[in-house]
Amino acid sequence: MNPGKPILTAGRWPAYVAEPPFEISGPVPWASDAWYLERRPSFTLDPFFHAGAYYVQEASGMFLAFALQQTIDLTKKIKVLDLCAAPGGKSTLIQSLISPESLLVSNEVIKTRLPVLYENMTKWGRANGMVTHNDPAHFKQLPGFFDVLVIDAPCSGSGLFRKDPEAAARWSPDLVRLCCQRQHRILQDIWDTLKEDGLLIYATCSYSKEENEDVLDWIGQQQHCSSLRLNPDPDWHIVETRSDQAGAYGYRFYPDKVSGEGFFLAVLKKEGPSESLVNDRSLRFAKGISLPERINKTAEKQLSRWIRDDSIQYLPVGDALHGIPKGLVSDFSKIKNTLYLKKAGIRLGKPGENDWIPDHELALADILSEKPQRLVLGKKDALDFLRGNNLEMEIREKGWCLVSYHGLGLGWIKMLDKRMNNYYPKSCRIRQ
Repeated sequence: MNPGKPILTAGRWPAYVAEPPFEISGPVPWASDAWYLERRPSFTLDPFFHAGAYYVQEASGMFLAFALQQTIDLTKKIKVLDLCAAPGGKSTLIQSLISPESLLVSNEVIKTRLPVLYENMTKWGRANGMVTHNDPAHFKQLPGFFDVLVIDAPCSGSGLFRKDPEAAARWSPDLVRLCCQRQHRILQDIWDTLKEDGLLIYATCSYSKEENEDVLDWIGQQQHCSSLRLNPDPDWHIVETRSDQAGAYGYRFYPDKVSGEGFFLAVLKKEGPSESLVNDRSLRFAKGISLPERINKTAEKQLSRWIRDDSIQYLPVGDALHGIPKGLVSDFSKIKNTLYLKKAGIRLGKPGENDWIPDHELALADILSEKPQRLVLGKKDALDFLRGNNLEMEIREKGWCLVSYHGLGLGWIKMLDKRMNNYYPKSCRIRQ
């Protein structure tokens, strides 16, 4: 569940929600604000889902929350890279745990998977996240930059056999060997971006020892690092393992022992500094850029009624202004000049002739003020809005209006003299 957009109280729906979209069977023990469902409903037809109130993911993978809470002080300002982030389950989990002044960079290598990552991080509504589209090797231009690397590595997928018959059909010993080679390359390319004493959280959905414990031994041979032991409750029935050579700790999830699919996770601590030198081209490319310290007065005046958080810095990116925490401006500068940056904080919109033109991201953001007018909809009308339909309602006041469902923003409409225009993005609309 998104703690910034609470809809449950102790796992129960409030009385004012007449049609709960799903029923809870119990909590996921190793992650806060995480619940098992009685059955899988149609989330597409739930406005809460489109508002970013929750994200649906596999329970075993949520063990990442426990690993982070046991190994790092999450109240401090940290920088986290989720390297293989799409569709966004682990990134939304991380962003719920880190402090508002911390940074999360969610990266996806595969271009076709980038839109769903962008959409899910937009729904989550936090200003301290960035989405990038880069190969792991590109991060070498940021040596010692991150406190935590999360690598949910591409793998053979044997842990998903129970729920995905296609994964079983694709599996072969050759696929395992290919995945091992890919995992080694990713880890070799990304290691230098982790700072000294930083943490690598390595995970797969594979049962293969070659992709799990053997990879930990390989890292130990290549890099200076130590293994961190976690302390899961024995009643969770998570299996602790040790790698053959380094004795590195790993944690395995088996569907016959836990309520979840097959999963593996391990935490390593970097014991040496990152290489301080990169090639000349990277040094030139990574130099700071000149960003205006203040936006023009017209835009600043218009924005003043839209943003409630004075810790947000407004920055021009492309044809729009984006909002990020002021403490992350220098990090934004470095990332923008070294990586392909797809999303930076919250895309706020742009100044209009008389008033601000809000972006869809702002409708879902936790920095939106209470000043813009709101149109509160029930479920039927909310679904009509999410399909892109214009709503047949009385026009009360002209101008931009936030469409909300049980207090959560969904998107924008613009009230005109005799009609209202629906500005919900076409790419996000419900088609059923």
